[in-house]
Amino acid sequence: MSFIFVLLFSLAAGLLGGMGMGGGTILIPALTLFLGVEQHVAQAANLIAFLPMSLLSLKIHSSNGLVKARGSLFIIIPAVVLSVLGALLSAYTPSESLRRFFGAFLIALAAKQVYDMRNVIFSVFRKK
Repeated sequence: MSFIFVLLFSLAAGLLGGMGMGGGTILIPALTLFLGVEQHVAQAANLIAFLPMSLLSLKIHSSNGLVKARGSLFIIIPAVVLSVLGALLSAYTPSESLRRFFGAFLIALAAKQVYDMRNVIFSVFRKK
């Protein structure tokens, strides 16, 4: 596997992640399908890449006054605990099962996006 390909896929995932689409929806399939990386390794790479990006985003949004500190622990603590539990669970889950679960997640995400877009599309036709 070429470092250049990994770098390009990571850059594309980062750009899409910055536009609002989760970078993992690009990075994980790119690493597994095109570069032959094991599902566990791809998901771990995505989680590792997420940590510095989320910390930087939190700092930027906080400095712009967009983060309400009150009540944020009710989001942060469960997110951290469930992330650790999910990582531990995935470590003991066979790679093929992880691949299937991730595929099902992407299908559900696509269905939700189509459902959400339905309202946008119908609102355009109602205005005319």
